[in-house]
Amino acid sequence: MKARICKMKRREFLQRLAYGTAGSLLVSASVASSQKQDTEQQERLPYKIGIRQASLCNPEDPSKRMVANIDTFKVARDIPGITGVELQVIGGHPNMRDLSVACRYKAQAHRWGLNIPSTAGVWDHAVWGPHSGLDLLDSIRATEILGARVMLVAFFGKNAPDMADKQSYGPIISVLRDVAPRAQEVGIVLGLENSLSPKDNRDLVDRIDHPSVKVYYDLDNMYQYGHGKQAVPGIGLLGPARITAVHVKNKGRILQEAWRIDWAAALQALTDINYDGWLVFESKHKNHQECREMTQQNIAFIKEHFRPPPG
Repeated sequence: MKARICKMKRREFLQRLAYGTAGSLLVSASVASSQKQDTEQQERLPYKIGIRQASLCNPEDPSKRMVANIDTFKVARDIPGITGVELQVIGGHPNMRDLSVACRYKAQAHRWGLNIPSTAGVWDHAVWGPHSGLDLLDSIRATEILGARVMLVAFFGKNAPDMADKQSYGPIISVLRDVAPRAQEVGIVLGLENSLSPKDNRDLVDRIDHPSVKVYYDLDNMYQYGHGKQAVPGIGLLGPARITAVHVKNKGRILQEAWRIDWAAALQALTDINYDGWLVFESKHKNHQECREMTQQNIAFIKEHFRPPPG
């Protein structure tokens, strides 16, 4: 009887051991599966990371930037993680005032599997001069052909309005209100990049009061023009309804290096407002290899600190 009990106990022990091992294996498999799902989910997150055409270096001639170079997309495709290029409408000859040139760029973007999220360099004449409305309309045409959804409208220093003076901001608001309906017709947002504070940008956009006029937010510009302490809080102040795109740069350093902007805090602030637009590098590099290496490090930093909302 005692031997039988011992055998039963041994049998139970072996069964429980087997169950326990199987359970452990199942738990381990479950954890591994969960980790795999987390990794896959992270890879599926809709990261929209681009780079300005002017930030790309020509591999054959590092001293030359890729502005007005049809090989732009081939070079950008060599940087893992980059999925789009911000193009210059005005830059080099021929430029995209020749709409056939815009068509060629669009074809090359498709060939290399890259997006054109935005355009910049939109002024032919003096900013906010007699021809400013026509300049913007012509740039909207080129941007439409390229398939971009954001057109950067830049104005700094003396070209930026005094938001306490209606005579200063009134004409700018008038021009933007005139061209905004045309931009809306073709699915383009005018992204204002300027030297104004986040609060003044909010006031300007709210006064224009059109869904196709928002802010192209550049945190480093905030610092450069005297609004450094407001740069990161400005993300929450403007919110997702007013920010259409974001420039990312750290004055020749990788993002994790301390400089003007706390990029970890900035990316967390973008996560907090559920920002789902493009992050576009506007950086300077000595050559293509440096551009490739630094951009990869910066993309890894972005994915560590920023979580866009699920697509």
